[in-house]
Amino acid sequence: MLLIPCPHCGPREEREFRCGGESHVARPSFAEAPNDEAFAEYLYVRTNPRGVQAERWHHLYGCRRWFNLLRNTVTHEITAVYPMGAPRPEPAP
Repeated sequence: MLLIPCPHCGPREEREFRCGGESHVARPSFAEAPNDEAFAEYLYVRTNPRGVQAERWHHLYGCRRWFNLLRNTVTHEITAVYPMGAPRPEPAP
């Protein structure tokens, strides 16, 4: 069981959360009228790295807030938790 450190409630079991996918995915600007290919890439293409990835998580059965974290996709180690809208921190070496 993955133990996720909610920045508002403290460490909680994974079953209280829902993963919202990769963080920091830039939405195409509607002011520039994005084409279908750019919008499809925004909706469906993700990096899916082997290693550290920034993810959005929702504390569904707790404070019901969203936050970001850095998680190693191989070991599931969580190295940073930070609020929505904050820049991605550098992963620890």
